[in-house]
Formats: sequence, C-alpha cells, structure tokens
Amino acid sequence: MTEATTLAAAAGSPDPGEGLRAVLALRRLLERLESIQVANARKRGWSWQAIADSLEVSKQAVHKKHNGTGR
Repeated sequence: MTEATTLAAAAGSPDPGEGLRAVLALRRLLERLESIQVANARKRGWSWQAIADSLEVSKQAVHKKHNGTGR
C-alpha cells in the first residue's frame, strides 16, 4: 500500500486517536503535494488565476499561500 492509502484506511479507524492522527498526516501530505504541484505549474508558465481555478480557490488565496513557490 502507498502512504496515502494506508493513511486513508487509518483515518476511518473506530479509534479516534488513530483516526485523528491519520487525518493530520493526510493534511500534511496534501499540503506538500499542493506546494509541489503549484511550483510545477508556475515553472510551466501557469498564471496564478489558472492555478486558482484548478484548485477552486481565489487567485488571491493561492498567491498568498504559495507566493514565492517555484521562483
């Protein structure tokens, strides 16, 4: 199993401690993946608006969160 698959399974645990730890780990993994892909998009010439549209957030939100990523 991949890390994400293992964590997703653990997030459904009936043990709240295990489930919440897995949710936290998934959140951290998601943040890393988002940063990597935003940097990838910027390197490929994507505008902040195109990235925001893909993430379904405002341009201001994505720019504020990732300003400097991939420069």
